[in-house]
Amino acid sequence: MAIRIKARSGESTEQMMRRFKKLCEKEGLTKDIKRKEFYEKPSERRRRAARKSINRRIKTELMGEGVLEKKPRSNRPPMS
Repeated sequence: MAIRIKARSGESTEQMMRRFKKLCEKEGLTKDIKRKEFYEKPSERRRRAARKSINRRIKTELMGEGVLEKKPRSNRPPMS
């Protein structure tokens, strides 16, 4: 999971840092750090996962009924 970046010719440090930040986001490193910032009890983890699955199921049911419309996707490639 080591992320290494070599400086390109004529690349400023700001550009290199921007490239590093994008790679970290693409790898999911920033989300992982935020998630592990504070200890979360296993029961809380399970509860959060259950809530997430319930919300996902409700959303798909509402889309099937035509109550909720699917968001249009942008032309940009996904970050993660």
